[in-house]
Amino acid sequence: MDTSEEVATKKVHRKRQAGRKAEKKNAKNEHVQELTAKQKNPKAFTFQSVIKGERKFRRKEDIQAKKHHVPEVDRTPLEPPPIVVAVVGPPQVGKSTLIRCLIKNFTKTPLSVIKGPVTLIVGKKRRITFIECNNDINSMIDIAKVADLVLLLIDASFGFEMEIFEFLNICQVHGMPKIMGVLTHLDMLKNNKTLKTTKKMLKHRFWTEVYAGAKLFYLSGIVHGEYMKNEVKNLGRFIAVMKFRPLIWQTTHSYVLADRIEDITPEERLRANPRCDRSLCLYGWARGIPLQATSSVHIPGCGDARLAGVGFLPDPCPLPEAAKKRSLVEKERLLYAPFSGVGGIVYDKDAVYVDLAGSHSYQNNRGVDNELVSSLMDTKDTIESKLEKSELVLFSNTKPIRSGEFTETGAHSPPGAALSTDDDTEEEEEENEKEEVEEGDEEA
Repeated sequence: MDTSEEVATKKVHRKRQAGRKAEKKNAKNEHVQELTAKQKNPKAFTFQSVIKGERKFRRKEDIQAKKHHVPEVDRTPLEPPPIVVAVVGPPQVGKSTLIRCLIKNFTKTPLSVIKGPVTLIVGKKRRITFIECNNDINSMIDIAKVADLVLLLIDASFGFEMEIFEFLNICQVHGMPKIMGVLTHLDMLKNNKTLKTTKKMLKHRFWTEVYAGAKLFYLSGIVHGEYMKNEVKNLGRFIAVMKFRPLIWQTTHSYVLADRIEDITPEERLRANPRCDRSLCLYGWARGIPLQATSSVHIPGCGDARLAGVGFLPDPCPLPEAAKKRSLVEKERLLYAPFSGVGGIVYDKDAVYVDLAGSHSYQNNRGVDNELVSSLMDTKDTIESKLEKSELVLFSNTKPIRSGEFTETGAHSPPGAALSTDDDTEEEEEENEKEEVEEGDEEA
């Protein structure tokens, strides 16, 4: 047979069009052009030294080891109470200003006066309670036990002060909550080089006291009484997504951060003895282990006391419904601050408050003219009846004189005398006219 005939009779190779091998080749060839040189040939870009390889391996193991922790029992309920965020710092460092800016950032509601805890909703499953810490040792100890997150404000123009070191030492004894540093008054440093050096120095000093890598935020300055919007928004995002580990003291004790106090002492007891023992009703979310109705409690500044009873009330600041949505509606961003008087609120015993502010509250309807008109409309008696009822006392030991005891001529009439009527006056006028006519005839 001829060689040409042998070539013609050979079976032509056909590529596999289906199957696992064909699918793998097609998937590989699709994105070959998109791959970089390092992805196409990773062996050519690996380390060429054993020392570099050892360093890379050690770094990877260190990162994984930092994530290891001792497992602890999480006692938080399915619907957790609000997270307590305490703002701590020396006087005149900007604590109240920072709380106002954070509240405005989350709820779009400005709050001028801040008294007591302020609770607000920041997400579908998260609520936050802001509280300002006073500069005394008792308040610092209570905040160190109760707070989940501490915003430690530092005056950058002055540096670390005594209150900051005291609070950090208290936290180390009573349980170390999450601590985030905030540098304020950076606008006092005019020189850029000095500003950069101060930031670096304070950051490393803060890392020495807390731990290396602790978050430190910078608030550059105040414009119209508020911090920069972007800086506050960045801080608010970290607060909203922060994760917390359960502390030993909080998981072994039951505690309540009171956001509302009412004095329910009977008024009769107060009238009899103004310095008697008072009966108080405290409202707040129960945290930690379950609170027993007959257990003894400790009130900071007052001492130990025994509970008369524990009751359940509806949530004054509930979480939004469980429907799936990407973000909250503005009306669902509630704000609960009984002590601060948000919008002129009035609350009752069931922790439900009604907002009385509305469009009618902006109208000034109580002017001087309107008060005069309303006073005239409220009168029920005429002026004559009021004059008849009026009395005059000349001497202390005499009877009052009434207007009805005087005649039209001004002569005083006895108490039993009758007053003259219109008919009597007409008869007197006719008699006077007759007398005048008779006198005229006699003269003629």
